[in-house]
Amino acid sequence: MSASTATSPSVTSSATGPERKARRRSAALGVVAWAVGIGFCLPALWMVLTSFHAEADAATNPPSLAAALTLDGYRTFFGGGGGPTPWPPLVNSLAASFFSTVLVLLLALPAAYALSIRRVRKWTDVMFFFLSTKMLPVVAGLLPVYLFAKNTGLLDNIWLLVLLYTSMNLPIAVWMMQSFLADVPVSIIEAAQVDGARLPTVLRRVVAPVAGPGIAATALICFIFSWNELLFARVLTGVVAGTAPVHLTTFVTSQGLFLAQLCAASVVVSLPVLVAGYAAQDKLVQGLSLGAVK
Repeated sequence: MSASTATSPSVTSSATGPERKARRRSAALGVVAWAVGIGFCLPALWMVLTSFHAEADAATNPPSLAAALTLDGYRTFFGGGGGPTPWPPLVNSLAASFFSTVLVLLLALPAAYALSIRRVRKWTDVMFFFLSTKMLPVVAGLLPVYLFAKNTGLLDNIWLLVLLYTSMNLPIAVWMMQSFLADVPVSIIEAAQVDGARLPTVLRRVVAPVAGPGIAATALICFIFSWNELLFARVLTGVVAGTAPVHLTTFVTSQGLFLAQLCAASVVVSLPVLVAGYAAQDKLVQGLSLGAVK
């Protein structure tokens, strides 16, 4: 009886030793992960803090953390000081991003269906072709697109941006959705076809609900790419169809860099993407993790 009680503490300590090491290792990894995450968030947090500073405080070097907070940057961005209103560029960005994303989904879904479920001949070559279109530098296609827009009268036209963003995002959308649609069971598609469902009905009522997380992730990524695009919008638009990123460049003038106003404008322009990402975060994580596992 005494021998058993004497050996029990040593058994317990030897059993908890590896567990303690594992807990310490996980705690250390958690601290490192938090430090890396905070490091990635610091530029965005600094931008938000600078947006609430006056121009004189924002231009100091080194920056002043204890400077007085003000909303002058946001008032100026929204035209409070007699400057241009930001609503037309914001509406243009929203329209170009939304309509191009809808067109991308309408075109990418049947293309991904043909490349994953009802595979066409030499489908791998088709996938490589889609990927090869993303290897061309954007600057290399800028002059031909500009000449085309000039000769067709589409300069400073929001629908030209919709077509451009659709063509730019379509390859990556097909690649992503092909991966997601590969997990759709063929048996339910065949059952729907036996019941008399045609291809549009199959895509709308069978494939789309099953691949919903992947479609949501693809749509959000295409929306973000379209919203952030600057080069084509800067060259091909002017007063009528200028987008929000183009409007941001107006804060860098020959008079200097208005840092506080630029940070305030950047915060406002970033909000739609952040709101969309937060609203669809469960679908986005589910869809991207599904693609990563496969």
